[in-house]
Amino acid sequence: MTRFAQTRKLLIGLALVLGVGALFAPPLAASEGGNLLHSGANVEDQASLQRGAKYFSNYCLSCHSLKYMRWSRLAKDLGLSEEQVMGSLNFAGTRFGDPITVALTAEDGNQWFGKAPPDLSLIARARPGGADYIFSYLKSFHLDDKRPLGWNNTVFPAASMPNVLWELQGTQAAVYDTQRVKDESGQQVDKEVFSHFELVKPGKLTPEAFDGVARDLSAFLEYVGEPAALQRRDVGWKVILFLAFFTFVAWLLKAEYWRDVH
Repeated sequence: MTRFAQTRKLLIGLALVLGVGALFAPPLAASEGGNLLHSGANVEDQASLQRGAKYFSNYCLSCHSLKYMRWSRLAKDLGLSEEQVMGSLNFAGTRFGDPITVALTAEDGNQWFGKAPPDLSLIARARPGGADYIFSYLKSFHLDDKRPLGWNNTVFPAASMPNVLWELQGTQAAVYDTQRVKDESGQQVDKEVFSHFELVKPGKLTPEAFDGVARDLSAFLEYVGEPAALQRRDVGWKVILFLAFFTFVAWLLKAEYWRDVH
């Protein structure tokens, strides 16, 4: 067996092992990125990214920073002018070339929420599911009088963050079903399992319109996590065409060199 054939056989075997391992891997819990709603977020939709930037500035930026993103880069990628960014998005009055930061200090965050609000520059990359995780999280806030701020979240239980979008979404309650399950010792016990949400008070938007808000925010944070993705996707197909053309030329050259070799 030639060296090429051995290498090819090894790669095929490795691919099969990885594929089978992925097939039988245990599903992720909801808090780890499993059982998530499909967001439909599209970072190539510039209008969606612009709306997401608007929602983030109006509802999120008072607490959450995007320290790895600059206003000037955001304007360039989203097709916005400096006047639009500084007048409609940058309410803190920082300079156009500055990172997107907040005035909220860690001490204030600990005092008000029990924990300093995290920077969200890489949230879409840090959480399994990416945009789907953010979309599901935004839609899963519900009333809970046992929590300090009166809110809880089924995707991220005991989250310190209140539902800042409640005026748009409305308020909802989580409905649980009682199921008989086995505990760690093998005994049958009753466990409350989440079933669905029930709308308590409608918001300013219909459920479909609020889905659009959550989708735009998810797409925006996915873009912030990897701004180069916009350029990478635009350049990628050009690189593939170049490699295909180069491969064809290399094959013609090889055929010419070996034409008289028997």
